[in-house]
Amino acid sequence: MSYHGSCWKARVLSLLSKWLVMMLIVGAVSLSPLQELPIVRANSQLTIDSHNDGQQVNSGIVVISGHYTNIYDIKLIVNGREQLDTHMNNLSGTETGTWHTELDTSQYHGEISLVARGLNSESRYGVTTPTKWINIANPSASPPLVRIDQPFDGAQVEGQIPVTLSVYAINPIQTVEVRINGGPWSVAEAVYEHYEYNWDAENALNQTSSIEARATDAFGNIGRSLTVYVKNGEVMPQEIILEPQDRAIWIWEKAAYNLFLNPGSRTALKAFADDTSTFDSESVTTFYLGVFPYGGVDILEEEPDRVRDFMAWAHDNGYKVHACIAGGTVPPYFGALTPYHELAIREMEKVINYNLSSSPHEQFDGVNVDIEPYILPDFRLQKPSVQLQYLDIMEQLIARRDTAGIPLPFGPAIPRWFDSNEPAKDITWNGQTKWLSEHIQDMSDYITIMDYRDSAEGSAGIIAHAQGEIDYANLIGKPNSVIIGVETLDIANSGDPESITFREEGRAHMESELDKVYAWFNGNSAFGGIAMHHYDSIRWLPSAWGPDGAMWTVTSEDVTPPTGVSVNPTATPFDYQSINLSYGRAFDDSDVEEYVIYRSTTPDFQPDASNVAGQSRNLTYKDRGLLPDTTYYYKIAAKDISGNVGPASETASATTFSTTLRPMIISEMNIIHDGIRSKVTLKVCDYETGEEIIARVYGRFTMNGGKYVELAPDASGVMFAHSETLPMASGEVGFWPQRVLAGDYYWATAYDDPRTAAVSWSTL
Repeated sequence: MSYHGSCWKARVLSLLSKWLVMMLIVGAVSLSPLQELPIVRANSQLTIDSHNDGQQVNSGIVVISGHYTNIYDIKLIVNGREQLDTHMNNLSGTETGTWHTELDTSQYHGEISLVARGLNSESRYGVTTPTKWINIANPSASPPLVRIDQPFDGAQVEGQIPVTLSVYAINPIQTVEVRINGGPWSVAEAVYEHYEYNWDAENALNQTSSIEARATDAFGNIGRSLTVYVKNGEVMPQEIILEPQDRAIWIWEKAAYNLFLNPGSRTALKAFADDTSTFDSESVTTFYLGVFPYGGVDILEEEPDRVRDFMAWAHDNGYKVHACIAGGTVPPYFGALTPYHELAIREMEKVINYNLSSSPHEQFDGVNVDIEPYILPDFRLQKPSVQLQYLDIMEQLIARRDTAGIPLPFGPAIPRWFDSNEPAKDITWNGQTKWLSEHIQDMSDYITIMDYRDSAEGSAGIIAHAQGEIDYANLIGKPNSVIIGVETLDIANSGDPESITFREEGRAHMESELDKVYAWFNGNSAFGGIAMHHYDSIRWLPSAWGPDGAMWTVTSEDVTPPTGVSVNPTATPFDYQSINLSYGRAFDDSDVEEYVIYRSTTPDFQPDASNVAGQSRNLTYKDRGLLPDTTYYYKIAAKDISGNVGPASETASATTFSTTLRPMIISEMNIIHDGIRSKVTLKVCDYETGEEIIARVYGRFTMNGGKYVELAPDASGVMFAHSETLPMASGEVGFWPQRVLAGDYYWATAYDDPRTAAVSWSTL
């Protein structure tokens, strides 16, 4: 019999004794049940043990495995192109054990890289393994290598031009093709040991043209060349004119692809961008628009007309749009490393090639580059290796723009400390020793400082952290070249302090602080405006949390529900407690805000509020905290920005795997506010018996709160934690459990009762 209600009563002394034993196993601590837990400091470690460097591996499913100590949420990064979830085998409840994942090597041939990455149990910052290289023996997956030999990159051409190609392949070649300026692919003919395509350059007179080539082998593998840029006739250099970008906003792929593929989403974007009255704010004039492949679509390569349609709409409405790219890798910061530079170059070339193939009214107005190399551990540990590789790729990306000869402003996003912290100090590159920020400013047209703080003034404020870059921009004569970025994202799950975001304070406080930034830099020629991160988070940021706060709403309100999903969901079990879902996009006459995931253990269930498993902004969802050996049934429905829910999909089902671990749940979670701060209390129980058990519980406060805590038992055995100091007059705070650990148990979070807790107050 399963237990769903309150936990059974248990003896307090027994619980405290168990808790003490568990803490002593993890590390020696000074215990007082009425005080907050002392910090347990332990070194973290993560390894890949299953394979040696250079080991030969056959094609098929290969198990990659290793050990971890004081680590959670481990991913395996494969060749900088995909990131796999892992199975973490942990019986002790201490975030220490072994991990493994299954890698399908059938898509690879030759040498590939493996890096495991997890989060440190204490700091919540990333920990990575050294790179392992393995060799896959799978010739049938080897794509051809293609190179354009003639004409040379940057050449001047005229008349009939033979485009000469070299193709190197293990497998028989089926076709070799060339395209000019993003046009149709045309067949190149084999001529002795190379391939040749005759191009009439007179059809592209007085312009720069892009030349690309590809080869397809007998197994369907496609290899692509890098782009060659040539000029035909009188191609006059065009000056890059950098206009102010106030305000700018980042729009990542989740929202960007809605804008491309669901034109109704643009009504919400325009309403948000033009709204200056709700929060007494500046209007948004510039979009940093994510264009990396998403949801199985490479928008610049496969659907450029969709991008052209959006760009024309944006320009018709007075907006500027910068393509936002990163390293062409997963995760993006791998693009800083030399082995992955070609992937970053290809991302830049896609933007350049798109512009060359589009009318001026459809072209991007700039490119914003967000690689963030400092996330790599070697940025600090092996200075200046990563720093120099990062500068090299920045220089190469700019060189591609310059070779193409197009006036596309180039602007990297950099952290506020590239002019102040030791890892960025005294970087010698191209014969000059400078701060890393200064090298970047020297070569770039503009920078966007990730000046993430929740106050404008003071030594740690937004103004002080931007002053160095502003002063240097004035010194080198680059007006409008420093954009100051601010954060609105909920970052409390990371190791970063809540002081880097306006999430807890709300939009009214943010606008008040930004007024101070405007006042300070008003009239300074280097200041180019403020950028907000990002569209998906800030449009749901209230003026202030609590009963007296105001939310932004789209006007006019949409009353028509979205369509059903375009592809019915599929469900695949991942392990004993999680199932992966995927589904197609829905469409709406406004923005599709999220997808509602309905779950049941009954196949013919009716979707309603009682069986909502969660929501997703993506076209995928991982349902966690389930029971083992259980079949679950799912339906998906789209929800638009006004709250209308569309029709539910067909049913998908999957059955979880077996485990010897027992499910535990959180019960009796409650939160109160005492006028200064809030206190959360909860219990952890065996799901099946209801017996109260001792577990280590980590979580974070939400809304006005952002503090990440480990709970401790009070004198009665109830787990508790306090928030940071909260606003006295009005506010709202919740608690969101993150990690629950106990030996021989796993957290069946889907069955928590209750799943959330919040409290609001107002004395106004």
